[in-house]
Amino acid sequence: MSRSPHATARVALPIVLVVLLAIAAVAVGVLVQSFAPTARGEAIAPSTPASESGGPISPFDDDDPAIANLRPELRTALQQAAQAAAGAGFDLVVNSGWRTAEEQARLFEEAVVTYGSREKAARWVAPPETSSHVSGEAVDVGDLDASIWLGDNGRDFGLCRTYSNERWHFEFRAEAIGADCPEPYLDASDDPRLR
Repeated sequence: MSRSPHATARVALPIVLVVLLAIAAVAVGVLVQSFAPTARGEAIAPSTPASESGGPISPFDDDDPAIANLRPELRTALQQAAQAAAGAGFDLVVNSGWRTAEEQARLFEEAVVTYGSREKAARWVAPPETSSHVSGEAVDVGDLDASIWLGDNGRDFGLCRTYSNERWHFEFRAEAIGADCPEPYLDASDDPRLR
């Protein structure tokens, strides 16, 4: 006895719907995990790509201005940390390093549009005249697991997370080596160095 095409469609349709719902659930889960606040109330926001190609780059790419123009002590510490991270099974990459003042100004103006005011934008993006990216004193790392690893181990290299709301933003602090990193500022607008 063979099934009619309508009977086959009635059986296949629920299966197709279940598969599509499962795919949608996974996609939503990935998006929520990527952009939702973390357990400590930190947001995860995308960073400006480090390279002209628009993607993350190796901390060892000394030919790329995003790495080459970092302060030497930051670049050295970052490269030492990347080697240690690789040994621990983490791929530490740079999502954003040194930036031109023009690029930083563009990012700040985009943040003003996104957040609705200069004050709110300053929580996430410093203006070019105070940006630690423009001075070569900051680096934004990825991926998420590697940035968590660096947050836990960066002090061994003098790399400290600077802002509670930016788990990817690190700066060099020589005093942290063999000790502890200073408490991170709540956000960039809380940093007295940027005023």
